[in-house]
Amino acid sequence: MSMPGNRDPFAAYICDETALDVLRPVVIELGWQPEKCNKGGLRNAVQSLSVSASPNILMVDLSESGDPLNDINALAEVCEPGTVVIAIGQVNDVRLYRDLLGSGINDYLLKPLSASVLRDSLNAAQQVFAAPRGVESDAVKRHISTAIIGTRGGVGASTLATSLAWHYSADKKMPTALLDLDVHFGTGALTLDLEPGRGLTDAIDNPSRIDGLFIERAMIRANDNLAILSAEAPINSPLMTDGAAFLQLQEEFRHAFEMTLVDLPRNMLINFPHVLNDVNIAVVVCEMTLASARDTIRVLSWLKANAGHVTPMVVANKVQAGTAEISKADFEASIERKIDVSIPLDQKAASIAAKLGKTFVDANGSSKVSGGIKQVASKIIGLGDTEGEDGAEAGGGKKSLFDLKGLMAKKDKADA
Repeated sequence: MSMPGNRDPFAAYICDETALDVLRPVVIELGWQPEKCNKGGLRNAVQSLSVSASPNILMVDLSESGDPLNDINALAEVCEPGTVVIAIGQVNDVRLYRDLLGSGINDYLLKPLSASVLRDSLNAAQQVFAAPRGVESDAVKRHISTAIIGTRGGVGASTLATSLAWHYSADKKMPTALLDLDVHFGTGALTLDLEPGRGLTDAIDNPSRIDGLFIERAMIRANDNLAILSAEAPINSPLMTDGAAFLQLQEEFRHAFEMTLVDLPRNMLINFPHVLNDVNIAVVVCEMTLASARDTIRVLSWLKANAGHVTPMVVANKVQAGTAEISKADFEASIERKIDVSIPLDQKAASIAAKLGKTFVDANGSSKVSGGIKQVASKIIGLGDTEGEDGAEAGGGKKSLFDLKGLMAKKDKADA
């Protein structure tokens, strides 16, 4: 397989002569060979690159593609690591644009093409290719995995999980994964105004497929630093799994993100206790009621007996001064420990967030509730930082779909 230095600087596979007529002068201007502008779209690119080295910069036309995302994945299988890909097409759809960028495409241009847009995109691609690709960082980054466990339905564990994920990704700029394990009734994607996709159900059905590439393709992007994996599985389909997929997912998250948040329904804790094998911190979300106090005792006891490596944190949510079923002092006496953070009830602000299709902390950044959520976030980072250096991994640049596919292809060829 050719090394990057021996690869062509550029190649294009374009469906129509009109676009080629606009592209060729720009290619000549940049010092490349116009003969590398080939007639034929993405399918022709896949056929050609399966038997030849990939160029540094590849432009492909999706105009004749019936399923652009699936076809891009086929292209990724024949591309070498580091190839910078620019797609062009005629579908003006924001979701497609986001999905393509999320899959590893560097840019997506709409037809009809203009020379200035092509020039800008190709110049940007050159900068991306020329940028140093650090595989290892000088600083050792620690990955923190946190499970959010609600002691009762409706205590707000999912609200807390989505807000923490948003805060870490948007405010702290930490690459963050949110894994919503309420497979049938999860609200993680719904809270973020996203379609959940089939990523989680595919992972459960085919755990052997889970790798870095799967993570790139299956997770839904909420912002530049936040990816979510959730499901709305049919309620006539029981969850048939031994839980191996959940462990494999978290293992891949450790390599791709700095922070993992697992929205963990209490029944999943019972059925799949090994989900906590790689978890650092368990946030036990409760309310000031007798039933929640009982279940907080039971969950904390279970964690101590079955997951001694996990640091527990107790968060009292939806606290209303003077109207609680149990006082804070009595609650703490019953669970035999202090409540780490108390978050007040603000139903109006919760309704605003729901109407806007945003997480609570995103829609109500200056509220007291958001202040409590951010306090929880700080404590999680503090606990993660004080657990020692075991398990810390050297951070690296996030691989694109094309890097991962290419590396896999290289391995397969070497094995062959």
